[in-house]
Parts: sequence; C-alpha cells; structure tokens
Amino acid sequence: MTDQRLAEGDEAPGFTLPDSTGKNVSLSDFRGQAVVVYFYPAAGTPGCTKQACDFRDNLAELNDAGYQVLGISPDKPEKLAKFVEAEGLTFPLLSDVDKEVLSAWGAFGEKKNYGRVYQGVIRSTFIVDAEGKLAKAAYNVRATGHVAKLIRDLGIAS
Repeated sequence: MTDQRLAEGDEAPGFTLPDSTGKNVSLSDFRGQAVVVYFYPAAGTPGCTKQACDFRDNLAELNDAGYQVLGISPDKPEKLAKFVEAEGLTFPLLSDVDKEVLSAWGAFGEKKNYGRVYQGVIRSTFIVDAEGKLAKAAYNVRATGHVAKLIRDLGIAS
C-alpha cells in the first residue's frame, strides 16, 4: 500500500473491475471521453449514499457536458447491486475488493478520525480527460455538496 497521491497531468492508472452486475468495466473503455472517477468508502452508508445520489441527480448534466461517471469502492458486486437498486443509480459502480485500484490512485491509505490513525478509503474524485490524463485530482472531498462544487469547477452551467 502506498500513500502516493496523483496530480493533474499524471497518466490515469488503468483498471478493469467488475460492476454491480459482475460485468468487467475498464477505464480504457472510455478512451476518447472525459470520465469522473470517484472513490468512496462503503455503499449504503449515509455519506456515500448522499454522494451517489448527488451524482445520479446530476448525471444528465454531466453526461450532456461530455463526462461519464464511475464510482469505485471496496464493496463486493452483490452489495453494489443492492445499493444501485435501492437508490436507483444509473451509472456504473465498480468493485475493488483487493483495494489495488484504490491504492494505485492514492485513494486508500492512512486516515485520522478522532485522533485514531487507521487504513481506509480516502474519499477522492478525479477527472480523466479523453487522452487518459488527469485533468483534476481531489482528495478528502466532502460527501455533501461535492457534486455541485465539481460541476461549478468544471464550468458546467446549471
């Protein structure tokens, strides 16, 4: 495990992960398109549900502006399927049970909570451009209000 952080201009680490239906999805499937890749700790928790629903509610606006959305967590596909169904999510959620992709993107590492230090998922959002480079890398994002801020930062009019 590394605590290495990615930065704007870096090549986005490639991945192939199963989605909530068990179908493999690769970052390379989206070559030529801009992609929002976001990492979250756990499906069905309050913060992660709020964030996923914000992406769902703003998906048409993001898609219209040319952005696809992929969510990644260490949850198993079965848990993701329940989350997708419960919240009516309309974008792929990917399962990284081994946390290899989370680690490669710097989204898994040391966290502090109430003075306790532990290893966990660092809520992070990345914008991957059509050439596969990072146009934006944001770590420790807030679950609430993050999608609205992202839309503003991307200059997408609402």
